[in-house]
Amino acid sequence: MKRRDFIALVGGTAVWPLAARAQQRPKMLRIGTISTLARERPTWRAFEQRLRELGYVEGENLAVDYSIERNFHLYASATQEMIRRKVDIIVATSNDVLKSAMAATNTLPIVMVALDFDPFRLGYLTSLARPTGNVTGVFLQQVELSLKRLQILKEAFPTIEAATVFWDHRSTYQWQETQDAAASLGLRLAGIELRDLPYDYDQALAQIPPDHRGTLLVMASPLLFGDRQRLADFARRPECSRPRGEPRYSLGEQR
Repeated sequence: MKRRDFIALVGGTAVWPLAARAQQRPKMLRIGTISTLARERPTWRAFEQRLRELGYVEGENLAVDYSIERNFHLYASATQEMIRRKVDIIVATSNDVLKSAMAATNTLPIVMVALDFDPFRLGYLTSLARPTGNVTGVFLQQVELSLKRLQILKEAFPTIEAATVFWDHRSTYQWQETQDAAASLGLRLAGIELRDLPYDYDQALAQIPPDHRGTLLVMASPLLFGDRQRLADFARRPECSRPRGEPRYSLGEQR
């Protein structure tokens, strides 16, 4: 899916629940969301641009309640507070936000942006085209894409036998599927879970077996995406290199 098509789809989906609730646009649309990343990130800016194209201008007929919270354990209270501020729609850009929103309300429309989790496997909904509850949105199938990236890596560099995988709480399912598929491709993976913020890649490096250090796969996660420059710099370090002629690294984070 092209980026502009994705933004158009998310923007259109965000407005759809509103049309189901009323025949005319509300005087002021209030959108609420919780994120680990700053609002200035390109994906959110593109989302706001699409809303402007649809006629929603912040300060005129649009108000955005954008909360930054990097501790997912606090999402439940942050979501309840957002509802108390009377938002009209909740945009859930992660599994944790979606779970908190679904636990907090079964009436407010929730627009799910499933970048790094499978809403069907987790039982959140059974259909995007015909939602039966208050949740709809888009699903980018990152679990399947993580397997495809592993396959492409092996096809491009067939001599690779071992690699390191960085993953975190948000990308657990991707890591599990990748780990299960590795053996059939003749790959041994060393999975390193990153937990405490900010992620300590030097500490992670100390846990990596020497023969796994030449190739690095990074699962799709908002926090890892925010660290993409740090990860690129980390992967280029001499201690992460392989013998000459073999690939030094492969970054699987593509968003």
